[in-house]
Amino acid sequence: MSNNDIIVSLDIGTSKVRAIIGEVVNGTINIIGVGSAESEGIRKGAIVDIDQTVNSIRSAVDHAERMVGVQISEVYVGISGNHIALQSSHGVVAVSNEDREIGEEDIDRVIQAARVIALPPEREIIGVVPKQYLVDGQEGINDPRGMIGVRLEVEATIITGAKTGIHNLIRVVEKSELKVAGLILMSLASGQLALSKDEKAVGTVLVDVGAGAATIAVFEQGNLVATSTIQIGGEYISNDIAIGLRTQLEIAEKIKLKYGCASVDDSAPDQVFKVTRMGSNVEKEFSQVDLANIIEPRVEEIFQMIRAEVHRLGYGDLAGGYVLTGGTVCMPGILAVAQDELATSVRIAVPDFIGVRDPSYTSGVGIIQFVSKYMKNRNSGLSKKVVTKTTAKKSSDSTKPGFLERVKNFFSEFI
Repeated sequence: MSNNDIIVSLDIGTSKVRAIIGEVVNGTINIIGVGSAESEGIRKGAIVDIDQTVNSIRSAVDHAERMVGVQISEVYVGISGNHIALQSSHGVVAVSNEDREIGEEDIDRVIQAARVIALPPEREIIGVVPKQYLVDGQEGINDPRGMIGVRLEVEATIITGAKTGIHNLIRVVEKSELKVAGLILMSLASGQLALSKDEKAVGTVLVDVGAGAATIAVFEQGNLVATSTIQIGGEYISNDIAIGLRTQLEIAEKIKLKYGCASVDDSAPDQVFKVTRMGSNVEKEFSQVDLANIIEPRVEEIFQMIRAEVHRLGYGDLAGGYVLTGGTVCMPGILAVAQDELATSVRIAVPDFIGVRDPSYTSGVGIIQFVSKYMKNRNSGLSKKVVTKTTAKKSSDSTKPGFLERVKNFFSEFI
């Protein structure tokens, strides 16, 4: 990448669609624009209405564009869901150069060799993430470029997903008159931003608790080793509040954001609010303690399910404990409940950039950081220039025939 580039990430969530514009200046990332919109057409992280989702994407992108004065034509899109699977693979090639110096071409060929795996017809490779390289049997090499050798091997993780999920995601972005520069696995992107090198080495569970789902990503020995999605999140808390206070879901969501507290012990009895009851114009007064008595059991259940799923994956007692992120963990008192239920060290990860210091932005900012680190040699075309909407659409249409091939090869350049 050049010294001054624009990278735009698109995080399509259950409650919000977020477009984040990052500027990379000499390797340093500055967040220069943020746009968010209410997410319509998404249920539990899956697209259920394409037109509504397109409107949400356009609204978020327009918001970000107005903030910066740059028109966006190309985005990196986050992908997640319970259809994502990880698979180990191994690739071997002979070094092609006469002087036996390993170059970019050799790395590309060994990554392609690792891609040769048997897959069911309904699944597709999203990306290949190298875990380590071996040169003539020597293990533990992160970057073999410039080394001398005869035989180059790679141990890699193949990320696969359901074709329908991948194609629908691409479809809504392209219908929004945007070009997909690449699909990024959210768990990898969040891990890049939220976890330290040591945490990834000793073993840590990263949990992104969103509105419709909680995504679990397990990192060990520096690599993503397992991922899973539980279909429970902040929406369930809002539903409980709506039932408990007998009010509309929209009002319950606002009350949760303004007065919500996940721990009864941390809630304030003198913090009171009035709620219009459903089916009448009568207002009833409640305290934050009343609200916490509704919220705490559901939050406890969410973390109990997360802990059970991590144990099912076989990573119950990792030294790094748990790192939480996502919009739902912004609620006061949630850390105390998480520590009680998970019975290990727990912290909340927050992006350290002006304008996005909120756990709900971890995935979006993580995508920008991930791309800037791993796409140095890729000509992404994301230069700082104004592109008209018409041009963006034409560009998108012209790239459609070969697009899936580009997505398939996306991670092959992640060195």
